Amino acid sequence: MDDVLRRRLIELFRWVDPGPDSSHLVSDISAWWRDPTVLAGLGPALAGLCPAARPTVVIAPEVTGLLLGPLVAVATGAGFLPAYKDGGERRRLGATRWAETPPDHRGRRLRLGVDGDRLSPDDRVLLVDDWVDSGAQIEALGRLVAATGARVVGAAALVATCPPEVAARLGLRALLTGDSLPG
Repeated sequence: MDDVLRRRLIELFRWVDPGPDSSHLVSDISAWWRDPTVLAGLGPALAGLCPAARPTVVIAPEVTGLLLGPLVAVATGAGFLPAYKDGGERRRLGATRWAETPPDHRGRRLRLGVDGDRLSPDDRVLLVDDWVDSGAQIEALGRLVAATGARVVGAAALVATCPPEVAARLGLRALLTGDSLPG
């Protein structure tokens, strides 16, 4: 099934021109969410990238991670915990733990927050994202998880365009690489 899913992901992927003010094309993965067969296969396929992980919780950053993370959590029999990007007041309430990312592919630093009351030292965490370019968000989430005493047992992404040494350092596995996407 994974080879069929990979082929379908490539088939549905496209680059789009966001307009005259942009210096580069941007990825459009919206067709992945629209295709029910792809949607049904994403969770099991990503869970299958880290078969020995046996997570108790999956953490994924907003925005697309809020769609993808629960699919992987269901496939692994784990719970799901969203990682929010710094913003609105509701995200500043409670025991939110924050970590700042190193500069991402655009040079931005983000703050990611997770409800620290929802993680314990017994937790085994699988980090999930749709696209990993610099690894900045996965790295920050790993630090945040470690600060709670929980343990990261793997990281999975739909697409990884980060250098292989970054993927290795993060323990990242992906269904696709940038080289596998159409030009």
